[in-house]
Amino acid sequence: MNVVSCRILIICLTVAATAIADDRYWPQWRGPLATGEAPHTDPPVRWSEEQNIKWKIELPGRGHSTPIAWGERVFVTAAVPVGDALSPKYSGRPGAHDNLPVTHEIAFVVLAVNRADGAIVWQKTLLQSIPHEGGHETATFASASPVTDGEHLFAFFGSHGLYALNLGGDLLWQKDLGDMHTKHGHGEGASPALHGDTLIVNWDHQEQTFIVAFDKRTGGRRWKQNRDESTSWATPIIVEHKGKPQVIVSGTNRIRGYDLADGKMLWQRKGLSNNVVASPVAHDGTVFAGSSYEKQILVAFHLDNPSKTIWSRKRRTPYVPSPLLTGGHLYFISHYQNVISRVEIDSGDDAPGAFRLPGVNNLYASPVAAANRIYLTDLDGATLVLTADDPPRALALNQLDDSFSASAALVGKQIILRGARHLYCIAEN
Repeated sequence: MNVVSCRILIICLTVAATAIADDRYWPQWRGPLATGEAPHTDPPVRWSEEQNIKWKIELPGRGHSTPIAWGERVFVTAAVPVGDALSPKYSGRPGAHDNLPVTHEIAFVVLAVNRADGAIVWQKTLLQSIPHEGGHETATFASASPVTDGEHLFAFFGSHGLYALNLGGDLLWQKDLGDMHTKHGHGEGASPALHGDTLIVNWDHQEQTFIVAFDKRTGGRRWKQNRDESTSWATPIIVEHKGKPQVIVSGTNRIRGYDLADGKMLWQRKGLSNNVVASPVAHDGTVFAGSSYEKQILVAFHLDNPSKTIWSRKRRTPYVPSPLLTGGHLYFISHYQNVISRVEIDSGDDAPGAFRLPGVNNLYASPVAAANRIYLTDLDGATLVLTADDPPRALALNQLDDSFSASAALVGKQIILRGARHLYCIAEN
């Protein structure tokens, strides 16, 4: 794993990829449809620190988790140093596997923020402990996004616990799944997935891996299946096919589908590369899964016959940011660079080919879409807004004074952006 790829694990790869009933809101990592698209929103096209900032608040700690929104609340997780906590230090050597320990306590925190004015409604510390792994310097201890069904809020901090709260911040139940030991100690990032009354956690690391299902109301375990995988940072998706929901998980060895009801493995097919990061997406029974570490691969297959490939490609495939599916096309970033591809989901055709994104670099946040527009935010605070036309056209380049690894959340006429230091709500003034 090279130095830059270490940021993978932090990206908010974060929360579940499953459609949740009310698609007016942004209840999870990849939005209401688990595709990166918000079908009922119309966010601004232009903004800056002086224009169209509804509110901006300072965050108490670090995190790369995507904020989620439900009703008039925004929920976000953070890892807050206690006292004079130490962070892992990067040595500067390309390919260095830095995992210096954290020697002070970290508070694992969830915040609820008023979407109207940015006021903090409540802030709850769920655990205070010294992490057993330090991770790469670009990682954070709050990289998994929360997920909500409008009644419960689920916050996942990996080795530091899975927590269920109500929307008022009261703790309902919690689970300790043990200590995850990630490849090269680079940290954790995958998020839970929610469908109906079932919450799914994928636990891929360097020891015994597994996937587990919990009753969302009680925390009771419904099933658990061991897996033969190494560390990955991809979030599962849950897809209903022919009336039966199934959990789909990208992996290095195999891409697999599990019955949501009992955990039985329904199918498996050849896997991806090492260091799987991007979450898969699905549409009308067709699944799209890709990765791009030591080899590049993107495959499309249908759940009627998962072993049969509809189309595939072996160049310019997704790595860190997850693909965006909107308007019958997949949009995905080549590695984490400023090159995007737009392919037809039925054929895999990408005419007129990949194109370079003007004004943005180092894209770790995943692209999102609304109102026939695509939003791409980079590490240096720039967001490029494109049309979802053929070919896409640049509409605006917007700059903020922060650094962004977390993917945007879209709700109503607002964009919620989580930076390294601040949480922004962007809306027309």
